Amino acid sequence: MRYLPVAIALSLLVAVTGSAGSARVGEATDPRARSLLDTGRSLLAHGDVDAATDSFEAALAIDPGNPGAYLALGDAARSAGLQGKAIHYYRQALARDPNNLAALSGEGGAMAEKGALDKAKGNLARLEGLCGRACPETEQLAGVIAKGPIAKVVSADAVKPEPEVESN
Repeated sequence: MRYLPVAIALSLLVAVTGSAGSARVGEATDPRARSLLDTGRSLLAHGDVDAATDSFEAALAIDPGNPGAYLALGDAARSAGLQGKAIHYYRQALARDPNNLAALSGEGGAMAEKGALDKAKGNLARLEGLCGRACPETEQLAGVIAKGPIAKVVSADAVKPEPEVESN
């Protein structure tokens, strides 16, 4: 009976400490980073991938823990056709916010474009579990999986014909 107040205090401490670790990570807290992210998204929408990437990297330098900056960098890398790099950035965003729907969808889309359809379908199943089939991110990923991998461009030097010797 005399240990009851101590037990209650300890359980309250554990509950508060445990819930602080599951707090949701928000968007950029620094207004400069927020401005750079907005500028980068505008540049990316207009097709200027290099300038958008520079803006996103500057936002990341200002606010290093921001999952939105990693997500934006993943989108820019995917637009440039760098699916492996995009997957890396999406995983960085997921490390900071494991239930980020946009990062799950982007990572799955980059995997599908790269040819890893089974892994992309795993992301699709996870998205369906988190937000359902009618969720925009789920529908977007399902569309990318349906398209399949991106066809690889082969240069003329990669496909050299065998020399043929003919006699006259």
